[in-house]
Amino acid sequence: MGRKVVEDGLVVGIDVAKGWLDVAVLQTGESFRVDNDAAGWAELVKRLKRRQVRAVGLEPSGGYERGPKQALQKAGLPVRNVNPHKLRHFARALGRLAKNDRLDAAVIARYTADMPTREVRVDPLREQLAELVGARRQLSDDKVSLKNQLDQVRDPGVRRIFTRRLRGIQANILLLEKRLAELVASDTGLAEKDRLIQSFKGAGPVLSHTLLALAPELGQASRREVAALAGLAPYDQDTGVFRGRRSIWGGRAEVRGVLYMAALTACRSNPLLKAFHQRLLAAGKKPKVALIAIARKILTILGAMLRNGQSWQPTLS
Repeated sequence: MGRKVVEDGLVVGIDVAKGWLDVAVLQTGESFRVDNDAAGWAELVKRLKRRQVRAVGLEPSGGYERGPKQALQKAGLPVRNVNPHKLRHFARALGRLAKNDRLDAAVIARYTADMPTREVRVDPLREQLAELVGARRQLSDDKVSLKNQLDQVRDPGVRRIFTRRLRGIQANILLLEKRLAELVASDTGLAEKDRLIQSFKGAGPVLSHTLLALAPELGQASRREVAALAGLAPYDQDTGVFRGRRSIWGGRAEVRGVLYMAALTACRSNPLLKAFHQRLLAAGKKPKVALIAIARKILTILGAMLRNGQSWQPTLS
């Protein structure tokens, strides 16, 4: 870590926890900790603003990174997102097998300096959408879990309690869906993208709002890049003369989940994708592999629709 301070500025890594932030400066090797609250963010900004900082790397941490990220952005500091999956591989490549917060911050700083990262853009509306989408997903998971429990309950009193809870969850999901629709409608650009996405047969508001919130690159990035973003790009498992099965991994799990559900719907309701699905099965593809291919195709079609500003037409499939 004993690099000289480069002319274009320092690179900082921040490991985010619920209660604190561990900060490491790559070139100087210094490290410090601040609380993950408004006072801690102010101290962090004060310490970094008086330095020449080129990039600040932050690893997403269940939403606990939002406060410090916004404080850094408001102060004009260049914040960059660090992919957690790639970071773990990077740490192993460096031989960093031990794990603690201060070491993690140093590795994040090193990753931010050596690997391609994108500067985080300030978009309060999209962050609000992402928060609502996350809340809706959590409530939907709770709904499924509670319904499964209800199926096993025999006591009448317990069933009444669980039924009331289930109705409450369903009502809250409807409230979130209404709020999501209002937020999307409040922005002309998002409203148009929402209209285009939902014109696709098999896409509804859940898919559309999730993509708008969590996959803003759709319509701009290449087909391969967007597939990798959603964890739907097949990767080789080859070595020498051995040819292993292609597999998918990584990416944004929430995006992949809604696309998988959309693929299940499209296989029944979208004639062209239904025919494509049947051809894959006839060719010997396993059902799950065929569904993943459908999900990837849906993503490709939606990307083309957004890029061209064109509603869905069967010829796009």
